[in-house]
Amino acid sequence: MFEARGVRRHYPVRQGAFAPRRWLRAVDGVDLVLEPGETLAMVGESGCGKSTLARLLLRLERPTAGEIRYRGQDLWALDRAGVRGFRREVQMVFQDPHASLNPRMRVGAIVGEGMAIHDLARGRERRTRVERLLEQVGLPPEAAEAYPHEFSGGQRQRIGIARALAVEPRVVVADEPVSALDVSVQAQILNLLQDLKEERGLTYLFISHDLRVVEHVSDRVAVMYLGWVVEEAPAETLFPRPLHPYTRALLSAVPVPDPDRRTEPTVPEGDVPNPIAPPPGCPFHPRCPERFGPCDRDVPEDTRPEPGRRVRCHLFR
Repeated sequence: MFEARGVRRHYPVRQGAFAPRRWLRAVDGVDLVLEPGETLAMVGESGCGKSTLARLLLRLERPTAGEIRYRGQDLWALDRAGVRGFRREVQMVFQDPHASLNPRMRVGAIVGEGMAIHDLARGRERRTRVERLLEQVGLPPEAAEAYPHEFSGGQRQRIGIARALAVEPRVVVADEPVSALDVSVQAQILNLLQDLKEERGLTYLFISHDLRVVEHVSDRVAVMYLGWVVEEAPAETLFPRPLHPYTRALLSAVPVPDPDRRTEPTVPEGDVPNPIAPPPGCPFHPRCPERFGPCDRDVPEDTRPEPGRRVRCHLFR
């Protein structure tokens, strides 16, 4: 569905009126493929570039360098009709269900707006389809007449999911869709997303920092650090046997609900480097417990230590 090659997104930064312009490297050379029908999860600490990469894939921002293709077509070479079709086929579920819904619109108008824009249904047919969508995401049909403030956070997120599905997309980008919800509600939304994927044959790009959630929903996982994808593998392989030191550190910090299996998390040294002035060599080397000779001077290349996996680390050259 998507193919990204060498994608970079750098933002100009000035730290004073007369200071030279510098660049914040939000995404710094990402290769990524999203296959039809799969759920690809992107994980990493806050500020690692996950949401920026999602905006690039959604054609909301233009990459500084590199190429993004959707179903084989260059995303930035699409004509007006192509962009319109792309907007319908790729939808987003936002992180904050409180801020992503217009408080002045009724739920029926929010869910049906995409149908109106793309001329998919009118009048009574549109109302019928909106009510059917609301029922599909677990809300009563009469919810169409209410306003967003009349619903709980989990219910609002269901409205956001219904809005995304209203135009019958192929791909749904979910940016931290459950992070603002209570744990009990998170499970309901995740199960709903899984059911909808199976019923509609959807492809998901799922962005999260919660590895418990990612393990539950993903087919494949891409781990990001400081604008790089440092490891990518099937979920069934990555969670029991992570390769990159950063991935191992992330997984060691996941709470285990069993007092007999309690372990000490591996905490990386120091803080995440400044993306305006990243360190030479491997960006993780200042914090890596396994760093050695080439780590502080040579940029590691992607390696494939086994089929279906790739890792960007000097340990696997």
